[in-house]
Order: sequence, then structure tokens, then C-alpha cells
Amino acid sequence: MDDEAAAPAPGARRPRRVATEARRAQIVRAAARTFGTKGYRTGSLADVAEQVGITHAGVLHHFGTKEQLLVEVLQLRDEQGVADLEGQHIPGGIELFHHLVRTARANAERRGIVQGYTVLTGESVTEDHPARAWVTERFTTLRGDVAAAVREVGGPDVSDDDARRAASAVIALMDGLQVQWLLDEDAVDLAEATRVGIEAVLRAACPSADIPHLG
Repeated sequence: MDDEAAAPAPGARRPRRVATEARRAQIVRAAARTFGTKGYRTGSLADVAEQVGITHAGVLHHFGTKEQLLVEVLQLRDEQGVADLEGQHIPGGIELFHHLVRTARANAERRGIVQGYTVLTGESVTEDHPARAWVTERFTTLRGDVAAAVREVGGPDVSDDDARRAASAVIALMDGLQVQWLLDEDAVDLAEATRVGIEAVLRAACPSADIPHLG
């Protein structure tokens, strides 16, 4: 057999790569269901593995740790959250804040994912946490997007510093409300409290703008 005949055809490995990507996507969807119904801490990798017909070790083969699998689930959540938006990315200006309130309303129906996100972001402040870089980058990007939207809503009267402070406040109130809601759902209306909080931040940061009812 000559060398040319023995060599694999270009792209011969592609089916295996596609199969691997498909299996990873299947695992992430199963993890989203597991964390969504049982919570992040209670939902186990064994629960995830059972849904896709593999072993606990098989899940770890693809993702390494439970924390990394959660990161993938959260990324999927972000992608799904903008799937129906033009360009499949969060909008700018006042539409971004409508989107954030709608996201809070959707989060009220997926407690397990919110729980996992809250645990992950809290634990990520510890040294060498596997999700620290992802969480840091996510906050950096979100602060930038929200600050840009604040400047668009408020116009030239809003300084860059004020816009950044407002963006940090919006993120803090959303994450803080989620903690309160997780601890006592009956005491906190997640979507409405988010709406009220964001509208208050915008009115303080953009005093000359007409802030509509969000959501």
C-alpha cells in the first residue's frame, strides 16, 4: 500500500469532532435540566450522565469539573436569552433595560440555574477558582454594555464615570435581588423589584431623560 493510499483523507476526523461537539451540547442541555429542577448543589453529575446514557466519568471527560459544566450551562442561558433578539446579542439604549427586566422575569422560572449562577459567582472570589476568569470577564463585558446604554439614555449630560457607576449599581441590584429571592421567594417579586430598582438607577443617573415603565 503506498503512502498516499494509507494517509487519511482530508477532513476524515471531522465526523468524530462533530460527534464530540454534539455530545457536549447534549450534556449541557441535560445539566441545565438537572440544575434547573434539583439545584446546582443537589443535582449531581450522575443525574446528568444518566440522561445522556454515559457515566459520571464520561461527563468529567468532556468538562473536567462540575463548576466548568455550570459555566457552560450559564453560557447557554445567555445565548438563549438573546436568541430572539436581532443579531442575537443584547440591545443598546433603553431596550437593554427592558431586556434585563424580561430576563429577571424569565429567571423566576428557572430557580436552579439562578441558584447555580449565584453560587458560582460567590465562590469565584476565592483564589484559583476555576470559574474566576469567566465571571470576571462576564462582569467586565456587562458593565461596559450597561454603561454604554446609560450614556445613550442620558445623553451628553451623563459622564463616563456616572455611567460606569450606574452600570455597577444595576448589576449589583440584580444579583442582590436574586440572593434575596432564593432565600425567600414569597418576600421578593424578582421581576418587579428588578424593574423598580433599574428605573430608580436610571432616573438618578439620567435626570433629564424620560424613563419609561420597563419590561
